Amino acid sequence: MRDDKENLIVNKTFNFALDAIDYSEKLRSLHKYEMASQLFRSGTSIGANVWEAQNAESNADFIHKFKIAAKESDETNYWLKLCKASPHYPDPKPELPTELNSIIRIISRIISSSKKK
Repeated sequence: MRDDKENLIVNKTFNFALDAIDYSEKLRSLHKYEMASQLFRSGTSIGANVWEAQNAESNADFIHKFKIAAKESDETNYWLKLCKASPHYPDPKPELPTELNSIIRIISRIISSSKKK
């Protein structure tokens, strides 16, 4: 990926992945290994797919990578909601689901506008 240009969604998903790692580590410290692993994988996969889309071979490939990022975002949202709803897990910081919702909206817009090309 080129580093000479700012890219909002790349930056947002990278920073979100760092926050997901932090929350996963908090869960691990509480011996909540399964949930920590689920959140770690899906929360970091969003940015990995967005990053990979920056070098897509075609518009269809670009859209496909972003659709995977959208699915991983939805999965991460599910795990965060479970943690929030369960008395057995610590609540995630309020910024985590808020930032994820922002990412989901941006990814949806990118997919929609890319389909029009």
